[in-house]
Amino acid sequence: MEKQSVDLIIQNASQLVTCASPDGPKRGDAMHDVGIIENGAVAIREGVIIAVAETAVIQAQYHAAQTINATNQAVCPGFVDPHTHTIYGGDRAHEFELRIQGASYMEIMAAGGGIVSTMQHTRDASVAELTASAHKRLDDMLRLGTTTLEIKTGYGLNINTELKMLQVIEKLDKTHPCDLVPTFLGAHTLPPAYKDNPEGYVSLVINEMIPAVSTWYQNSHFAMKNTPIFIDVFCEDHAFTVEQTRRILQAGIRAGFRAKIHADQFNDLGSVPLAVELGAVSVDHLDVTSRENIRIIANSNTVATPLPAVNFNLGMNAYANGRAMIDEGAILALATDINPGSAPCLSLPMVMAIACRFQKLLPTEALNACTLNAAHAISLGHQFGSLEPGKQADILILKEADYRHLAYFFGHNPVAIVIKRGKIMA
Repeated sequence: MEKQSVDLIIQNASQLVTCASPDGPKRGDAMHDVGIIENGAVAIREGVIIAVAETAVIQAQYHAAQTINATNQAVCPGFVDPHTHTIYGGDRAHEFELRIQGASYMEIMAAGGGIVSTMQHTRDASVAELTASAHKRLDDMLRLGTTTLEIKTGYGLNINTELKMLQVIEKLDKTHPCDLVPTFLGAHTLPPAYKDNPEGYVSLVINEMIPAVSTWYQNSHFAMKNTPIFIDVFCEDHAFTVEQTRRILQAGIRAGFRAKIHADQFNDLGSVPLAVELGAVSVDHLDVTSRENIRIIANSNTVATPLPAVNFNLGMNAYANGRAMIDEGAILALATDINPGSAPCLSLPMVMAIACRFQKLLPTEALNACTLNAAHAISLGHQFGSLEPGKQADILILKEADYRHLAYFFGHNPVAIVIKRGKIMA
């Protein structure tokens, strides 16, 4: 049989970790399976995975213009980060010191720090400045293995700056190798001008911001390439009530957005049942979610997305009960929540390390949560998150022969080579 030509073959991998799942996202016992092919290989053509199998099988069927020998190295899918705030102005290093000295996140926020502080810096920054700073962060994330990520707005809290942030997301998606997914988070917190008029701000979000963002999206290249847009709300004390969250999300859903919720980070206000009721794609944080509400998530297709780097950074002793979420059968993803206040973390390997230690996830579960399930948390599981024929060739060649080093060893970059759309990244 004549061999087929491909652009690239990665061969002789000690472990080809596919994270494959023909039935969609993983839950329950399936989280223990990462689909390892020993001495594996993957064939790539025009940026798409053509075949995965043992090296001898791939070599017998395909001839490549370029080969990479991954002897004594594990190979896995590129990581997907489904919850980030990568675009922002300024930093909040001074708040880091305040927290060390005893101030809580909510106390800092109530005193005008936190999100509102970043809001002002972001409003003051130009598109060029925001693009340049975020581009550097994306470079670091790519080197650490993240090949696809969601980016939220939410540091504008007015129409002009929210649209400015969306313009930056689109510009970055056009110029950076990472694939990006936009989320409108106009309901992140109340801006100072509406501190005593929350209903006025909710009305602004529903009646002015959502229509403006919808128009932007329809004319964006995200719509042209069928990348979805999401709407998110921070449902929490000092932010938005469950009733306000419902109205904002329903307005977004009517406009064609897909829903997400920041839920149960500090207080259980009832946003988890709301997320499931509205068919939210994901519900994120979940630090104080009850076992009863974990079961509600488990009986749905909404992806539970804990953000353990936040708890680690804030010095918290309690974490979202990721172990219970998996045991109850929920679809579990993980994300960095990269932001200048509660999670200045760009590294999904670090998130895996934290999740394994403090949420008692196994390395298999943590890797599935940062690849296939994370892709489903942004409605792109058909395109990213596993090494399967037909999916985009976003692939990591690791420094170690055993993928478990992703979570076992921490404080360094475990990735040797990043391949994005079949191309080796410098």
